[in-house]
Amino acid sequence: MAKYKIATPAGASFTVAGGGYDLEMEPLEGIDAEIVEGPADEDGFIRFAQDADAVYAKGIRFTKKIIDGLPERCRGIILGSVGVDSVDVKAATERGIPVTNCPDTFIEEVADHAMMLLLSAFRRTIEQDRMVREGKWREGRPALLQIPRLMGQTLGLVAFGHVARAVAKRAKPFGLRVIAYDPFIEELVMVEHGVVPCTLEEVLSQSDFVSMHAPARPEVEGMLGEKHFRLMKKTAIFINTGRGPTVQEAALIKALEEKWIAYAGLDVLEMEPPGDNNPLLKMDNVILSAHTASASARFDPARKRHVGRELALVLEGKWPMSCVNPAVLQNTKLRRWQPVSMERGPNS
Repeated sequence: MAKYKIATPAGASFTVAGGGYDLEMEPLEGIDAEIVEGPADEDGFIRFAQDADAVYAKGIRFTKKIIDGLPERCRGIILGSVGVDSVDVKAATERGIPVTNCPDTFIEEVADHAMMLLLSAFRRTIEQDRMVREGKWREGRPALLQIPRLMGQTLGLVAFGHVARAVAKRAKPFGLRVIAYDPFIEELVMVEHGVVPCTLEEVLSQSDFVSMHAPARPEVEGMLGEKHFRLMKKTAIFINTGRGPTVQEAALIKALEEKWIAYAGLDVLEMEPPGDNNPLLKMDNVILSAHTASASARFDPARKRHVGRELALVLEGKWPMSCVNPAVLQNTKLRRWQPVSMERGPNS
């Protein structure tokens, strides 16, 4: 039996074919630890995790009940995703348990996907493809002749985290003016990225494209509703590669149906996967993808190794790198550590 037990729900992983925990275990080499699968229900997992030194959280929602049932010895709840909405972070904070995520593993992929949705929606890629396949070769040109030039239009970012900044970087060479709203980011940070700081109302009313990047946190759930979509241009395109629950989907559907806005490109929805009766599935002015913005050949290995590094740190009694509730760290038995620089000096 290993010295350290890492508890995780069985059969509850968003992994690629092959499965297993080899990649997570790479950073744990030399540490007497094992990842052990247990029941994927509240009561069963609580019983299973009574001797767990850490939790690899995936697949199920880690509720207050589960977190309150974790043993005192539990050193961390480790996630392999950017979003932390599957964990009751408030409950973990009250218990003094650090929660970690993977904040920078797939920034570039999500930014690429956001630009793909923007360009595809703008140039009506799906409709153009359909017309060609249906033998309507010439019908596509009149529709495109009504579309303005992309250069000189305005992209508005709602939230200005890492992905939004990467989107801004990509948008600039296309000649887009970029503005952003984020009350938690200093205006100077936006200016340094060549982005104009604005209010939410200004972003919505001035933008030809609105790209949503707000994280899935309780305070931003349903952040954009009917009154916000009414502020947008009738020609505006709405992009969401962040989290579905940050948008009131019924209001978005109404905005698209009643032509308050022109188009939407969505990688995330309020309920995933969507039900067959979701109106978005039948709309011609919507492009959808299956919450796949982060997907790439690098995605799965990178996030798994990140999970392993975080597990290794907490099991060795050190602060994790990507703690989303850092206030708890001072009160744990974990110690601060200084990363060793990989740079080589002139005499090395």
